[in-house]
Amino acid sequence: MKVVLPGGTGQVGAILDRALTAAGHEVTVVTRSPSRPHDLRWDGTALGPWAEAVDGCDVVVNLAGRSVSCRYTEKNLRAMMDSRVDSARVVGEAIAAAARPPRVWLQMSTATVYAHSFDTANDEATGAIGGSEAGVPDHWAYSVEIAKNWERAQAEAPTPATRKVALRSAMVMSPDRGGVFDVLSRLVRLGLGGPVAGGAQYVSWIHDQDFVRAVEFLIDRDDIEGPVNLASPEPLPHRDFMRALRTAWRVPAGLPATRWMAELGAFALRSDTELLLKSRRVVPGRLGAAGFAFAHPEWGRAAVSLVERARHGRPGRDADLLSQR
Repeated sequence: MKVVLPGGTGQVGAILDRALTAAGHEVTVVTRSPSRPHDLRWDGTALGPWAEAVDGCDVVVNLAGRSVSCRYTEKNLRAMMDSRVDSARVVGEAIAAAARPPRVWLQMSTATVYAHSFDTANDEATGAIGGSEAGVPDHWAYSVEIAKNWERAQAEAPTPATRKVALRSAMVMSPDRGGVFDVLSRLVRLGLGGPVAGGAQYVSWIHDQDFVRAVEFLIDRDDIEGPVNLASPEPLPHRDFMRALRTAWRVPAGLPATRWMAELGAFALRSDTELLLKSRRVVPGRLGAAGFAFAHPEWGRAAVSLVERARHGRPGRDADLLSQR
């Protein structure tokens, strides 16, 4: 296939680029900072020569958007909103203008669209969309608005010949440098990998191998469109998540953190505590109903496989095998 990855230079983009290229597909990455032969430049807001790659390709997977790993200031939240909505809009314009439009457009979204929930697992059919929960910071609602507007920009794009899927992805776990698994692993190895604020909040996650296998699955399934949750079928409380990660790294204990300690740590890391404190209990209803089988459904074993790759400096080891189903 010919695959175009707008915003394909981040952690998730690197995973897809690596795996799809290894599987023999022709991948073009559209980025603000091109540095390789298969990179094309864009600004994320306007059509340009990059759009020629969309005309005649088979698949577009749009991953563009400002990183959420930042302080949730008014300026940064607006940048997160604009970068996602503008990139989805202009990708839609490129597809609409194409003489030979792609058959499918996968648009990155986020499991953060669902409500902060401890008791109820959120799937696509019955999950509660967030934004009106009581007792949570105001900017958590804005994060939900970002997700809703992101998906709306894709849904409203006039691309009748192209099937559209919104990937409501949980945190993608891979040993790539700078990814969430890498950050959490460093905390564990420093003895800081204990539960945060009691650890009752749920963590939804997906192993990078399953993420790419799910992308391939959705490309092949012409009967699936609209929002799809990309998350392991077994989310778990943060305390259990971190315990399994410590076990995988053979670290016997981790210092717990109170909410105020988490706030200080997030400030030092130039991040936000929503990433730690929001309870994301998300399950893959549509993938499961369609017959997708997870290779890594359980976090303990998934963590062991990721630690093994991290220890040997081989982030792409499993990814090279992703297309072999």
